[in-house]
Amino acid sequence: MLSVKTELLAALAAELEQLSPGAGAKAAFESPKVAAHGDFACTAAMQLAKPLKLNPRALGEQLKAALEATPAYQRWVDAIEIAGPGFLNIRLKPAAKQEVVREVLAAGDGYGCQPARGERVLVEFVSANPTGPLHVGHGRQAAIGDAISNLFATQGWSVHREFYYNDAGVQIDTLTKSTQLRAKGFKPGDDCWPTDSDNPLAKNFYNGDYIADIAEAFKAKATVKADDREFTANGDVEDYDNIRQFAVAYLRNEQDKDLQAFNLHFDEYYLESSLYTSGRVEATVNKLVANGKTYEQDGALWLKSTDYGDDKDRVMRKQDGTYTYFVPDVAYHIAKWERGFTKVVNIQGTDHHGTIARVRAGLQAADVGIPQGYPDYVLHTMVRVVKGGEEVKISKRAGSYVTLRDLIEWTSKDAVRFFLLSRKPDTEYTFDVDLAVAQNNDNPVYYVQYAHARICSVLTAWGGDVAGLQGADLSALDGPQAQALMLQLAKYPAMLTAATEGEAPHDVTFYLRDLAASYHSYYDAERILVDDETVKRARLALIAATAQVLHNGLAVLGVSAPRRM
Repeated sequence: MLSVKTELLAALAAELEQLSPGAGAKAAFESPKVAAHGDFACTAAMQLAKPLKLNPRALGEQLKAALEATPAYQRWVDAIEIAGPGFLNIRLKPAAKQEVVREVLAAGDGYGCQPARGERVLVEFVSANPTGPLHVGHGRQAAIGDAISNLFATQGWSVHREFYYNDAGVQIDTLTKSTQLRAKGFKPGDDCWPTDSDNPLAKNFYNGDYIADIAEAFKAKATVKADDREFTANGDVEDYDNIRQFAVAYLRNEQDKDLQAFNLHFDEYYLESSLYTSGRVEATVNKLVANGKTYEQDGALWLKSTDYGDDKDRVMRKQDGTYTYFVPDVAYHIAKWERGFTKVVNIQGTDHHGTIARVRAGLQAADVGIPQGYPDYVLHTMVRVVKGGEEVKISKRAGSYVTLRDLIEWTSKDAVRFFLLSRKPDTEYTFDVDLAVAQNNDNPVYYVQYAHARICSVLTAWGGDVAGLQGADLSALDGPQAQALMLQLAKYPAMLTAATEGEAPHDVTFYLRDLAASYHSYYDAERILVDDETVKRARLALIAATAQVLHNGLAVLGVSAPRRM
């Protein structure tokens, strides 16, 4: 139906251009709020009435008559009705809706996708500190980032997935101290290991069992591989630097396993430490100073971030000579820009909201050609986990939180991905473990995957060649449920485009649930494997197209489309 819509829009644009030069470029259809009102709605008459000084309903009548005279509308449109002050409600002929079945079967995995546009986008996500296993918040970020990457790919972007490792700073010292104490035989609860939340020193220690695992591996002089690097421990519990390097490598390896369990792959792992060793941080600070965008006060170096809309100026270099955390972020984003990524999307927790203004201010103050509003940010909230009706707050392995691997082991990769994508990122979300493993219609991922498996079982029972259905006579697809299902299939390309532009993968989950509901309604209303060969092949073509779109949409989410359940 995409070709039909394109044809009808072209005819509408031509008629609008006749009414008002330049108006043709704004030709558009909307989806009626009430399905009974038609298949497309057009508000052009109301928009043009004021500048043309005409009555909108009279203009609507004029536009209706003009469209009804065009070959495209005569071929594909059953009726055009005037509603309210000048709405045009357009009802398509069944043949117009049936075209979508041919389009889906012809395009296959490429249905809804746009051709390569020659543009690159970098999506940075997860970017967890290498100080512990990935928690469920990281899981939400992983699902969002991967799905957004897949969305951009459907729209012709060349996508680069990047993980930024914060392998420098206070948290790494905390990890090292904790590992060293464990290696020396101490443990949480010992006098040297403060756990009192009122004691500031308590923040300098990590209590999870994984710290003991690192310490044992260190003493055993183990070798660990993280990404493309290997590191071997020397076993010397007094060698602080060796412990630090080993602990970071060990946890990067652990996080790699978490990501593999989630079937997630990155194109590049970028180390924060490299920004210092390469001189990028120092060069960025020097540039800001040279541009007159800093000042000295109270022994610290400040950025004039209020010049760029921040609510107050920000400290860049503290009295002790160390840099605040947003300074390497500015250097990192200048590096992204210099690497040719004019489009960048960062997926981060809502606790990073305060960094947005200061990073963007630093990028503008650097004056290297980066546009305002760079980069894009998608912020997400944390996740509550409920199991057996009670909130689960800790994992023995992690010590203080539920890990991503816990969640995958309790449910499945598919359930975790679909569930964590089923709400807008910035809304609170409760992950119900019991619901995620339930095999009923209340479980959204089961509901969608079951629709796909149900179709596959019918196609298997038929035993024919699905490819041969492209030439089927579709005229029998004229019932209300079939018409509704075809309209749902036709919405997929526009949904993908809108979800990409809005960086909103949750829209895909909403769409898939609606599509699955339309299919289940159709399946309940019409038997597929009937004796009439023409009717049977038409219905098989429709469900095969539905399976293809379910498969495509689930692939965007990184969720499998099982053939049997």
